[in-house]
Amino acid sequence: MTATPAETKASEDRPGLIKAVPVRHPWRWVAIAVIAVLVAMFLHMVFTNPAFNWPFVFEAMNQNPVIEGFWKGTILVTVLAMIIGIAVGVLLAMMRLSDNPVLKAVSWAYTWFFRAIPRYVLLTIMGALGILFQQGLSLGVPFDWLIIDWLGLEGSWRFVTLDANVLFVGLFGGVIGMAASEAAYMAEIARAGILSVDRGQLEAAQALGMSRAKAMRRIVLPQAMRVIVPPTGNETIAMLKDTSLLLAIPVGTELFFQLQAIGTRTYQTFPVLVAATLYYLVTTSVLMIGQSYLEKRFGRGFGTTAPRAAAGMAGGGL
Repeated sequence: MTATPAETKASEDRPGLIKAVPVRHPWRWVAIAVIAVLVAMFLHMVFTNPAFNWPFVFEAMNQNPVIEGFWKGTILVTVLAMIIGIAVGVLLAMMRLSDNPVLKAVSWAYTWFFRAIPRYVLLTIMGALGILFQQGLSLGVPFDWLIIDWLGLEGSWRFVTLDANVLFVGLFGGVIGMAASEAAYMAEIARAGILSVDRGQLEAAQALGMSRAKAMRRIVLPQAMRVIVPPTGNETIAMLKDTSLLLAIPVGTELFFQLQAIGTRTYQTFPVLVAATLYYLVTTSVLMIGQSYLEKRFGRGFGTTAPRAAAGMAGGGL
């Protein structure tokens, strides 16, 4: 079968094989070599410098008080503080976005106050709150003595009295202090997530008969999670590391406190710091993996391309 004149003309006009030469990146290899040398020097220091004292590091990590401090003072406080902080933060965000000026003012004042105080200072204040309740923290009817005197009655309308020096010192005080601080940050994160959802979603849900609270819970918040999850993961990691500040209350059942106590008794200050670093590195790595999974879970359908078959059908192809 011979080619037609038109096909011959087209083949002559078509350019030949292009011999493309890849772009060379000599400085990339230089950078790789420099980084490799620095990594090798770092590993040599880590494994040969006697200051690390690796046998003592692993021995300190396996002490029962350290393990107990890790689970109670680090993990448990982080989990409880984040649960309370997220719940209160979402509530504060909804108050801030409400049409009620009183709720908006209360939410703004709470966020302003607790974002302004460093956590170390806040935890120190928590440990000293007992001075405000020297007779104990009583729960009941406020100003009951005035009402009882006015009615000519006797007794007290206080139902329970708690020892403030016990209540605000220890793990409970640490959880409350951390959660109060975290709620202020989570309020802003949740507010940003809610505002990222088109207002028409809420209006459409209310048009279908949903209450504002139900529409917020069933329609808006699930879509806002795509924006809320990444900074919340960062806050969780920051909370885990900030548990080392619990010594301000003070809390003895805490990882860093226990490791420091071992270092003080044995004069092995640097090895116990390495042990604490390893604990935090492993735990934060696990949290980062969980955060990555949650981001993929709540980010489905956003920023993804359609399959080729679906795209071809949408374009009219077969």
